[in-house]
Amino acid sequence: MKSIIFVLSCFCLLTTGCSQTTETDNPDWVESLIMEFKSQPVGNPPQSIWQYKYKGQIVYYVPPQCCDQPSTLYDKKGNVLGAPDGGFSGRGDGRFTDFFTERKNEKLIWKDSRQ
Repeated sequence: MKSIIFVLSCFCLLTTGCSQTTETDNPDWVESLIMEFKSQPVGNPPQSIWQYKYKGQIVYYVPPQCCDQPSTLYDKKGNVLGAPDGGFSGRGDGRFTDFFTERKNEKLIWKDSRQ
């Protein structure tokens, strides 16, 4: 029985039409991103994922890890929208100049607690 559940779970993760969430209520792609971050060395600052409402939609923001690296902004399906900040200029890719003034309902989804 466990193997059937496992196979079905793997199938669900591999199909694009699956929109199940885990017991944390995070979309599956967010849980996969967390697992990816956990498999990497601890960042400085620690890696984190934040959820906001921006221009009427739910978005997920991953801050930059260093001064030269851009942040990443995702839509609720896990598609990369762009980089609100970071990079060489510190201003991201320039497509979300109002992100920090317009974002609402801040929610910390995950922060790396490893030392």
